[in-house]
Amino acid sequence: MFSEKAFKIFEESIADYHIKDDVDQEFSNPYNKGIEQLLYRKNWIDTVQWHYEDIIRDPDIEPGEALQLKRKIDASNQDRTDLVEYIDSYFLTKHRSVQAKPYATINTESPAWAIDRLSILALKIYHMREEVERPDATSEHIAKCQEKLNVLLEQRKDLSLAIDQLLTDIENGDKYMKVYKQMKMYNDDELNPVLRGQKG
Repeated sequence: MFSEKAFKIFEESIADYHIKDDVDQEFSNPYNKGIEQLLYRKNWIDTVQWHYEDIIRDPDIEPGEALQLKRKIDASNQDRTDLVEYIDSYFLTKHRSVQAKPYATINTESPAWAIDRLSILALKIYHMREEVERPDATSEHIAKCQEKLNVLLEQRKDLSLAIDQLLTDIENGDKYMKVYKQMKMYNDDELNPVLRGQKG
């Protein structure tokens, strides 16, 4: 199933990142084509941003460093959105010859945005499992984190099933894809009034 394949690639990306565990490390994609390349890159972006979000919450962070990091998070969010759109383009191309049935319906989110949630879920599972296995944690902490991990694992099962069902429905013409670009306004110097005011 597609969701299982995607999750394995997400786990591979997360494990590769944590070899050095450094947000500034060089990115290298073991996949050079296809959906695998997009999935690995997508999760790598999510993984780096996960750690950006940890760092920026340091109460002792210098203001200048925090501002620089905020800029990196903004850029990362744009990269993340771009990758989601690339993944949706993959599915649109793959299923372009499918004739939607007369009663076919549209889903509330595209396949790629559901896959985006699965990528984030892979990160939550990885880091919650780390907490469960922490040798210096109290038994109470471990028990609480184990409960949360159990919920995350159930969520993975449900989300994976939903993604695979959506893709099957699209393949069979029972659902159809309609993708809208995100049209983020805050990065555009014509649409963000603060940036627009600095032009000229």
